[in-house]
Amino acid sequence: MSKIRKRRVLPCIQNTVCADLIRGAKDKQLKVKGPVRIPTKVLKITTRKSLCGEGTNTFDRFELRVHKRFIDLFSSPDVLKQITSITIELGVEVEVTIADS
Repeated sequence: MSKIRKRRVLPCIQNTVCADLIRGAKDKQLKVKGPVRIPTKVLKITTRKSLCGEGTNTFDRFELRVHKRFIDLFSSPDVLKQITSITIELGVEVEVTIADS
């Protein structure tokens, strides 16, 4: 039997990462907008438990919830690189997009 591995990222961990980013930006007196919560995306997969197709119809249901936040920081790319160099918890992904304004 294979072991079942569960990895759970709690929303409070995401909130602490957002708070760390905002705190770093406010320490440098930058203009900050956010965090803005994006609606949770729920991905569901339903599969048959029985491999051969015989027997009772039993199913496994798997679900992945994707929580997103975005923060607008108004700064130069060099300062932004310093702010985003914080340590980030396992399972939390941070994507940085630099837009010319």
